[in-house]
Amino acid sequence: MTGLSTILIVVGLFLLGGVYSFAKQDMPKSLIVLLSISAALCLVAGVLRLEVWN
Repeated sequence: MTGLSTILIVVGLFLLGGVYSFAKQDMPKSLIVLLSISAALCLVAGVLRLEVWN
């Protein structure tokens, strides 16, 4: 597990917390969708960079 994969996973989880918070505050749906897409991309990139498949 490299440092970059850890950072990407942590940032993705942080952004997921933002999605939850923004949804509870009734923020615009486009902002929530953009934030959730970026969270998903960070999490997927972090998981794919894990070196468990070597």
